[in-house]
Amino acid sequence: MGRRSPSTRLQAALAALAVAAATGVILTIPEASAAVAAGATGYASQNGGTTGGAGGQTVRATTGTQIHAALCGRASSSTPITIQVEGTINHANTAKVSGTSCNTAAGVIELKQISNVTLVGVGAGAVFDQVGIHIRESSNIIIQNVTVKNVKKSGSPTSNGGDAIGMESDVRNVWVDHSTLEASGGESEGFDGLFDMKDNTQYVTLSYSVLRNSGRGGLVGSSETELSNGFITYHHNLYENIDSRAPLLRGGTAHMYDNHYQQLNESGINSRAGAHAKVENNYFEDSKDVLGTFYTDAAGYWQVAGNVFDNVTWSPKGTDYNPAGPNPTSNATVSVPYAYTLDSASCVPDVVARTAGAGKGLLVSDGSCTPQSPSPTPTATASPTPTATASPTPTPTATATTAPPSGTNLSIGAGSDGSSKADGTSYGNVRDGNLSTYWSPAGTTGSVSVKWGSPTTISSVRVREAAGAGTVTGWRLLNGDTGAVLATGGAAGTATFPATALSKVTFEITGATGTPRVAEFETYA
Repeated sequence: MGRRSPSTRLQAALAALAVAAATGVILTIPEASAAVAAGATGYASQNGGTTGGAGGQTVRATTGTQIHAALCGRASSSTPITIQVEGTINHANTAKVSGTSCNTAAGVIELKQISNVTLVGVGAGAVFDQVGIHIRESSNIIIQNVTVKNVKKSGSPTSNGGDAIGMESDVRNVWVDHSTLEASGGESEGFDGLFDMKDNTQYVTLSYSVLRNSGRGGLVGSSETELSNGFITYHHNLYENIDSRAPLLRGGTAHMYDNHYQQLNESGINSRAGAHAKVENNYFEDSKDVLGTFYTDAAGYWQVAGNVFDNVTWSPKGTDYNPAGPNPTSNATVSVPYAYTLDSASCVPDVVARTAGAGKGLLVSDGSCTPQSPSPTPTATASPTPTATASPTPTPTATATTAPPSGTNLSIGAGSDGSSKADGTSYGNVRDGNLSTYWSPAGTTGSVSVKWGSPTTISSVRVREAAGAGTVTGWRLLNGDTGAVLATGGAAGTATFPATALSKVTFEITGATGTPRVAEFETYA
């Protein structure tokens, strides 16, 4: 099949979504009116789940500046908020706003060093025109019912490195749903990826969305050695007129089911560098080399079942080119830890056309191939058994006490880093054995890590706070290598968990009475 240009015309419906005027001030809206569908699905439902701004204030924004102002106006960077967006967000109305609960920038929607946020399109629609959405060092984010189009990395104007939605640097639990991500060409026209994840991004779901007219659909991992990303679910999406990266996986585990891939011009799902892809009940149509390991000799793996290959062509195998076809078979077993229900691949083109993308009324399918309004809780009948290689470690029950562990504090002399710092002098102050020095986050939440040059086995931690400022009221302990939650708790103290070998462990503060001071982050075997 000949290569078709991704610069084809965008659907006329997109223009209709962009007509709302960007005027007015942020308005407080009754919480019940927030048009957010129930329940994150896939991997975004794991690791504690993804609830976004549920339980918080709901506000309305018609400009990018107002979105930033809503984030900056919260009591803290973790205060839940739902931002209802209507109108066209562009460079002219997206300015930087400053505050202690935000870290924004002009010309991009910046969700940086924050948590517990929902961004949802309402009314006549929300169109982010040449303005990308950047998620960095953040967690528990929902983006729903929005259109993001023509974001450029070169030319003018530029935004977000050319990604429609880009995630990087310790991102956890993001659900993007019923959204439309579009470009008008490939890299030579100034565009990059539509949905990119890198630098330790985990527990993400892309559902009921449209990705079209782009050279690059999206990647997971920025290089063959950047393998800290994973646990990604893609379901009921339309990939249309995409050259490659649908997606490109470097390491990690991904699950693709009930997607419609139409006109993949060069390659499709590119599993490489040890990645594991579970590929089931998808409909591949009028496309080339839709699954395999491409442009590298670093092998990836896949499990296939129930897919339809309609007018798909396959290239010969070579040193750096290993298509799964012409008769795709599994070369690995990939299990996932959550329940889900499959639509038959034969109905996928129809059900995806009726449900995927912004402005579709948040309709979903529960396996009946019939669009319907979402249930209060997702229907789930198929529950595969998780395996150690494909599923995150369940969160153990942890008890925080003041009793110190016995043995040697393995943090002394180790490395350290974190998500932000305020009045503490250094991240290193949490592993220097000195209770008079401390690290503080920028606000009431943040994370600090202890890391070693090689895997080190630990089974307990002790967090000691310095006097003054606020005290920790909620925290998570994360395996920095995999993102798995080792323990959770309220007040700081001692937590024990099954012995785990890791190179990095992160203490993530999710709540505090004020700005906490962490004097020591001790680790023990």
